[in-house]
Amino acid sequence: MASSLTPIEYIRSILAFVVFFLMFAISTPLIAILLILSFGKATNFIIENFGPFITYPVLWTLGIKFNVIQHGELVKGSVIYTINHSSTLDLVTMLALGLPHIRFVAKWELQYNPLFFIVGHLTGQVFIQRKKSENAIRKLKNTYDRLKRNDLSIMVAPEGSRKHPGVIGPFKKGAFHMAIDLGFPLVPIYFDGNQELSLGSSLFSKSGTINAHIHPPIDTSHWKKETLDQHIAEVRQKYLKWAGVEE
Repeated sequence: MASSLTPIEYIRSILAFVVFFLMFAISTPLIAILLILSFGKATNFIIENFGPFITYPVLWTLGIKFNVIQHGELVKGSVIYTINHSSTLDLVTMLALGLPHIRFVAKWELQYNPLFFIVGHLTGQVFIQRKKSENAIRKLKNTYDRLKRNDLSIMVAPEGSRKHPGVIGPFKKGAFHMAIDLGFPLVPIYFDGNQELSLGSSLFSKSGTINAHIHPPIDTSHWKKETLDQHIAEVRQKYLKWAGVEE
């Protein structure tokens, strides 16, 4: 967690909160119009461009420099992106990436915000109840046909909630079941700086730098459900290494 904020950082954080919802409010009718005019075919364009459009002003207001660092060549085709999740800033940085043909797995409660509900359903995001593991896995499986048919990728936070013990929390199995069922490679993304800059579970944040490390894809074609726990442990170990933590 971040240390105490300066008065300027508190002011910037409050302004950033206003900017975030203002940008979202401006974007929502534009998104709806684009979808109507394109008969729904502009969804990928919207997610790839409106995500950065909404979030970069927020990062600028917070005084955060956001760098995307690609390790190896850009991956092509459908993949499962996994991210470390420990901060409210994760919502901002995952949208700021502007990844191609992406859909997000989000917690069910985000729908209680009417803007998130409207935009999320218009653009085909996946809302799951993370405390109900079987229901969550069933909801993810229901997306398989859509992901394959439209050549989509999906982003999942294996830790589930940002509230967990340690720097990298225990991994849930949903993303890894998907990798086996779909045969998609898994691309780990490590956000370096989100937890250090964020103050608790709010949008209050220190100024600084966040680096989004997009790591090379992990081949999942040889994975088996019988050895699923081993694969999960191997991927989690990578995150622990990137976080500089020994376990």
